[in-house]
Amino acid sequence: MRDALGRTGILGLLLVLLAIGVLTAYDPVVGGGIALLLAGLGLIAKGVADTAMRAFGLK
Repeated sequence: MRDALGRTGILGLLLVLLAIGVLTAYDPVVGGGIALLLAGLGLIAKGVADTAMRAFGLK
């Protein structure tokens, strides 16, 4: 995972997880909603990237 993300990517991931943890400690419903939102956005980004790679014949 470190090779794919790099130091900046791992730091960004840790900051996102920290932010979700703070929100969940404050209000579990809001924290859960934000976590679901980010998971959905990640799946959308993966789908777009896969489609673009297929369009260029890379997958």
